[in-house]
Amino acid sequence: QVQLVESGGGLVQAGGSLRLSCTASGRTFSSYVMGWFRQAPGKEREFVAAIRWSGTGTAYPDSVKGRFTISRDNAKNTVYLQMNSLKPEDTAVYYCAADPRPYRVALTTTPGAYDYWGQGTQVTVSP
Repeated sequence: QVQLVESGGGLVQAGGSLRLSCTASGRTFSSYVMGWFRQAPGKEREFVAAIRWSGTGTAYPDSVKGRFTISRDNAKNTVYLQMNSLKPEDTAVYYCAADPRPYRVALTTTPGAYDYWGQGTQVTVSP
């Protein structure tokens, strides 16, 4: 079993930055692909970023590419999402997720591929 706890959300003005953190329990964190997703009211959960277990590969949708950066520190069992140049349309609850199939090369972007989820952290971007 893996438990994920997000932190770092909040209210920020458009153009500002936030850094989200997600800390995982368990000794096998370093073998998992980790992802970030977000969900705005009335919308489906949306892929935001993913990072390979080694940290050497990342993936982003066009909507956040160049503004968001995912990274991880396996020694701290933590994955981060640095969000810059935030826009009002980035407002959502942000979730981190773990794909527990060990040492996967592929970076999956669909929520169904991830078995473990955090409780979410609210990010609100004002105009």
